[in-house]
Order: sequence, then C-alpha cells, then structure tokens
Amino acid sequence: MQEKIYDVIIIGAGPAGLSAAIYTGRARLDTLIIEKEKEGGQIVITAEIDNYPGSLRNESGPSLVARMVAQAERHGAKKVFDTIVEVDLKGDIKRLKGKKGEYAAHSVIIAAGAHPRPIGCTGEKDFIGKGISYCATCDAAFFEDMDIYVVGGGDTAVEEALYLTKFGRQVTLIHRRDQLRAIKSIQDRAFANDKLKFLWDTVVTEVRGDGIIESMTVKNVKTGEETVIDADEEDGTFGVFGFVGFIPETEIFKDQLNLRNGYIVTDDNMHTEIQGVFAAGDIREKSLRQVITAAADGAIAAMEANAYIEGYCLVNLG
Repeated sequence: MQEKIYDVIIIGAGPAGLSAAIYTGRARLDTLIIEKEKEGGQIVITAEIDNYPGSLRNESGPSLVARMVAQAERHGAKKVFDTIVEVDLKGDIKRLKGKKGEYAAHSVIIAAGAHPRPIGCTGEKDFIGKGISYCATCDAAFFEDMDIYVVGGGDTAVEEALYLTKFGRQVTLIHRRDQLRAIKSIQDRAFANDKLKFLWDTVVTEVRGDGIIESMTVKNVKTGEETVIDADEEDGTFGVFGFVGFIPETEIFKDQLNLRNGYIVTDDNMHTEIQGVFAAGDIREKSLRQVITAAADGAIAAMEANAYIEGYCLVNLG
C-alpha cells in the first residue's frame, strides 16, 4: 500500500491550527489536522470572549471554536485525534509518529499550544477534579453557592474570577503580588464587583482533605505568616481554580527545533530553522498570546507553507 503523504499536517486544533487549516484548505492543499484531546485548545475553557473582532454578544470560547471548526471542515481539512509522541522533521518528507498511527507530509505547522501551569502547592495533584480546577466554564457549577478561590493575577485569572462570581457565594482572588497584572479595564470590573475579594502578597502552599478539598494553607510572601482556610461546615468543600500561566507543548520538538524558555523560536513569518516546518500560536515565542494573534499566526503559517509546497513541487518536478 502506497504511503499517504499530505501537503500539510497541522498539529493542534486550537485557533492557530484551525485558522491555518482554513487557509491551507482554501489554497487547495491536502491538509490533515492532528489533535490530541479536544478542539479549541485553551480557548474552550474561556467563559467569555470579548476581545476577538466580530465575536457575538455573550460569545464563549466553545461557541467561537465551534464556528472555526465548521469553517475548517467546509474547506476540506481532514482531522484525526491522536497524540504525537515522536517526530522527524529534517527530511523533505516530515514524519510524525502517534499513539494510534504514523503520518507523513511535505510540511508541518506546529500549533500544539500550551497546558495550564500548576499552582505549585502540596497536594495539588491529589485534588485535581476534587476541588482543584483549571477551567471555570467546566467546573463552576460544582461550586454553586460555595466559596471559590482563584489563584493568579493576569487577564485570564481576573476574567475567570469575574465569571465565577455568577456561581460562588464569594470569590477570593489570591495573588502573590500587591497589584494585579490584568489590563485596566478588567481590573476596574473586578474592583467594582462586590462578590470578588482579594488576598494580596499570598500564595497557596497546601491543600488537604479526605477525597475532596476541605482546607488549604496560604502564606504571605512578605511576612511569612501562614493561614489555614477551612471549608464552610455546611458546604464541606470549596473550589480552587488555578490561572497562573501555561507551559508550551514542546517536549517532543526540543531535539530538533530551537527553543527559548520552552517556546519555539520563529521569525515573523512563522518559519522555524527547518525548511517546511512552521510554528503558530501559543507554542511559539511571542509577546502577546491571545485568540486574535493565534489566528493571525495560523494564517501566516498556512500561506508560508503554501509557498514552500509550491516551491517544493517546482523543484521536484522541474
């Protein structure tokens, strides 16, 4: 059986990967998207999208992703769910090995994104899904009319804390600094919300409980003072949501691509140092990681891949 060789393989089905697929599909390139878990990447855990041009009123991450997926499919992109565990990107034919199969293409766009950074407290792994969460839209309803704690101080942390005030009795944002890093407009909304409180200069050091979180210890980073927070007796538990950044999904590329602080280094046109290999979205080194910049990265990477494919074909057929 002859080996199937795609024009382009896109690793990841977040905004960068889906945008790339729309553009490669429109360019009539034979395109395969490989996604390991769920379409949309980090955007699917975002409760409200208000900074993407053209987004609908009350737009959520899942609703925006659903339209992106449908658009990519209309333009002919094929898709498989698999986890890539090994890559060989240096030849004219790029080869990817997954848990379910092996894939080959003339070019590859890496848009694998990033995963949530752990809070970093003792007991965290034991209570994931049992009080610890990294997804407000997924788990907010489990803590309706209970106390909720959000760890972080950037745009995402504050926006998700605001969303959680719709569910929790009270939401407390725990931040290791004495001021937020979120943009001013988001801060203004946060400070105006009576259900949102703040613990400044504070980190979570430990969570405890019997099957579910029942208490946690927080520490003031300036004074060293530790405080134990216990769940309300009637509730028996509380929610701890971590939004302290992300770790890029670059482990399998570290021996072949140039990384800086874990992120793939590209030029402004999404080129890596290997011809025919491009990176887009949160996985690459960049100053702003937002849906709009991920989508732009994907479009640029797709057009550069198209130019590479056309040049490849001319060279190999000439």
